Amino acid sequence: MAKGSRKLKELAEKLDVIVEVRDSRAPASTASPLIKSLAKIKPVIHVLSRKDLADPQKLALWVNSLEHTYAADLRKREGLATIRRAVMKFAPPHREVRLAVVGIPNVGKSLLLNSLIGKSGANVGNIPGITKSVSWYRNEGMLIVDSPGILDPHAEPGAHMILSWLGCAKADVVGGWENAAISLVKFLVANDMAGMIPVEPDEIPALTLELIGRKYGCLISGGRVNMELAGRKFIEAFSSGRLGGVCIEVPGGERAVDFHDEAAYVV
Repeated sequence: MAKGSRKLKELAEKLDVIVEVRDSRAPASTASPLIKSLAKIKPVIHVLSRKDLADPQKLALWVNSLEHTYAADLRKREGLATIRRAVMKFAPPHREVRLAVVGIPNVGKSLLLNSLIGKSGANVGNIPGITKSVSWYRNEGMLIVDSPGILDPHAEPGAHMILSWLGCAKADVVGGWENAAISLVKFLVANDMAGMIPVEPDEIPALTLELIGRKYGCLISGGRVNMELAGRKFIEAFSSGRLGGVCIEVPGGERAVDFHDEAAYVV
């Protein structure tokens, strides 16, 4: 993270605007750990990806609460034209606009980058006077640089748990698929979202996951449930949107869930 931070801050001085990608379902937890410091150097455009997987009303609150924020379904290229126009507003009159696309892993950063570059985009190599060993692309009045996806290793356990639900962090960081899935069951039940659970929830979250495992066919010898596999399949179904649209977070707090306090599972 330290190396990536130095490179991005060095780059930021030479840019006109920074485009940050977050997941619409958890815009606070999926924020880049560097974005506050980068925003002090250059203006930032926030792109909330996967709007098709989010609760529309809660997503609208996020769009209105953050400056220069646009919701998009990057897989269908919905919202891309609006993002392009927002970027071009920062173009100086004498040259193309220079921008970096930043974001933590698996929020849609590469998808946005590739969409902005387009098929006609060209790799132009190193730009004189600007950080070396990074990839620059030119397309339609834009000079675009890729950046590494960076997670904050010092983030609180709750943030990593939320990221594991969305597929942005590995489950082993939070104790494995079973642990992540049980926490998700608790969260959904506590927030009146139990309808997203593919079985009738039991009062004991671990038993709910066992029922999910049986529904998904995660059985091993003796008719027992492979709880890690059940957890993985449940998390994958949730993160892909197969269980419905959701917003884990609402504006007004850095984190939606305090995983050290059972009562604070409610957002």
